[in-house]
Amino acid sequence: MSQLTTIKAVEHLTHDVLHIVLEKPEGLTYIPGQAVDISLNKPGWSEKKNCFTFTSLPEDDQIEFTIKTYPERKGVTNELLSSKPGDEVLIYKPFGDIYYKGPGIFIAGGAGVTPFIAILKNLEKQNKIDGNKLLFANKAKADIILEERFASMLGKNFINILSDENLEGYEHGYISAEFIKKYAEENLKYYYLCGPPPMMTAVESHLKTLGISEEFIVKEGF
Repeated sequence: MSQLTTIKAVEHLTHDVLHIVLEKPEGLTYIPGQAVDISLNKPGWSEKKNCFTFTSLPEDDQIEFTIKTYPERKGVTNELLSSKPGDEVLIYKPFGDIYYKGPGIFIAGGAGVTPFIAILKNLEKQNKIDGNKLLFANKAKADIILEERFASMLGKNFINILSDENLEGYEHGYISAEFIKKYAEENLKYYYLCGPPPMMTAVESHLKTLGISEEFIVKEGF
């Protein structure tokens, strides 16, 4: 079953990331970190579902998504580039295994940061964000989603690593076991992971090397 809603606003956050605000369907509930399938209510698109993570909080009076676009794929994200207020969207039932279990280190690659946006916003609202860290991997500074927002939320606990640029104030390279160990702390038991599949595989391997138990790794189940 789906619910019909409409787009309220669309803006660019980076060169390839959109922030989309929609009317909140009646009775919709979700946990920060969860996602939902959506489709566009127009000919040829209503059956094409794409999964996006809520970046708004459940109590907000609207719903928001932060979406990386892939024009070359000619799919839903490409269609969203030309969307405008008033366009109709179909929303399905929220789902997902990523939610806050306790203080930890959030490890994200690119658009994989989206589940953590709502979680961290929620922790900030509850004054429980202190100590949590975000390790954010991107190719270049221009790719960093919500850099200023994360910096204001987390301060020194927001650590960026760039693979294609070597800039002052940013780590350079890829997330490694050594990199994770550098920022690990005994009281930060949980490791929250989200990113492209190759990165996820690598990071899980690094955590295993570091002796992190499966019960302390929070990721989407497949």
